[in-house]
Amino acid sequence: MPVCSLFSITETPGFPRYSKLYQRLGIDEYHFDSIRKAISQLKSVKPDIVVAEFLYGYGNNYAGVNISNLDVFLYSLQKYAPNARIIILVDKSERDYVDKLAQLFSLHAILIMPVTEQELEKALSV
Repeated sequence: MPVCSLFSITETPGFPRYSKLYQRLGIDEYHFDSIRKAISQLKSVKPDIVVAEFLYGYGNNYAGVNISNLDVFLYSLQKYAPNARIIILVDKSERDYVDKLAQLFSLHAILIMPVTEQELEKALSV
């Protein structure tokens, strides 16, 4: 049976890890604490699923052309793993901004933090 691969991208300290859930579900997790590291790994590993933390670009370098921390990664994902399912984890205060990202990319699920293992497991199984 082929192993399902998952990219887990969390850039803020203290963000919850769901490694035990992924392991229980038989998913091979690749965890990254920066977008650059995730993009560089895309060349050798094609994820089936991406679970990523959304950070809106409030007046920083994301604000001009990009909406968030994920734009460049998601453009690269289209090239290397176009069928990957994308699950976004977002703080309630930034939820409305994810809709802008959804206009550019097909998002499988948007989950508002804090996310329980049960919520994430449901999104992974659909």
